[in-house]
Amino acid sequence: MQILQYVKPKSLEEAYTLLTKNKNNQIIAGMMWLKMQERSIPTGIDLSDLGLDQIKEDEHGFAIGAMTTLRELEVHPGLNALTNGLFQSAFQDIVGVQFRNMATLGGSLYSRFGFSDILSVLLVLDCDVYLYHAGKVNIKDYAQMKYERDILTHIYIRKEQLETLFLCMRKSATDISTLNMAIAKTKDAYRISIGARPKRAMRFDFPLDCDVETMKQSICDDLFADNMRGSKAYRIALKNAFLEKAMKQLGGCVCR
Repeated sequence: MQILQYVKPKSLEEAYTLLTKNKNNQIIAGMMWLKMQERSIPTGIDLSDLGLDQIKEDEHGFAIGAMTTLRELEVHPGLNALTNGLFQSAFQDIVGVQFRNMATLGGSLYSRFGFSDILSVLLVLDCDVYLYHAGKVNIKDYAQMKYERDILTHIYIRKEQLETLFLCMRKSATDISTLNMAIAKTKDAYRISIGARPKRAMRFDFPLDCDVETMKQSICDDLFADNMRGSKAYRIALKNAFLEKAMKQLGGCVCR
């Protein structure tokens, strides 16, 4: 990869102008995935001077800047208290600490990788994504949006009472997930997201009295596919096993 010009803009407006000036210009975040590409970037746009690396708590929730690292999310006491340790359990096996010290929330979430553990986690929370041009988008809608040239500035996670669980299967401890599942039990529903299908994570909502067999059938087998990390049949078997384990641990109804 070659970056022909490297710029640290002083405002989001300047960054957005540079981004849209040339379709090959690129936002520079942690570069943990970007550096693996073979391409020429006319202008690399580094957002590190824009104060987007902060986690701010208010009465209603947490505003998390796009340049916040995955490691900061993993160990943040407030976020883990809110989500019963969901961030720590989901992020602790993403490659390694050195990687998570560099990889950013924005770089991971904006790309909406099919294998993303981060997207699966955020989908079960009451979360909005803020884009410089498009504005506020609910995380569930954002997960399905087409890619557009924009700048993810921050996300906002609202406070609520939750029980959570994160489950995944990896070929090795630090590998990309073969399948992942995040579950949040709220006062009136289960939110369940499934990622590494191997496509983008999707969220499903079920009432608290829903039985596990109905969940299995509602998350239909056609949503899964083969790739180098696992077959469609294997992912379906994992999905069913994860649902049964989750309902047992969260006190849900396992049988009809």
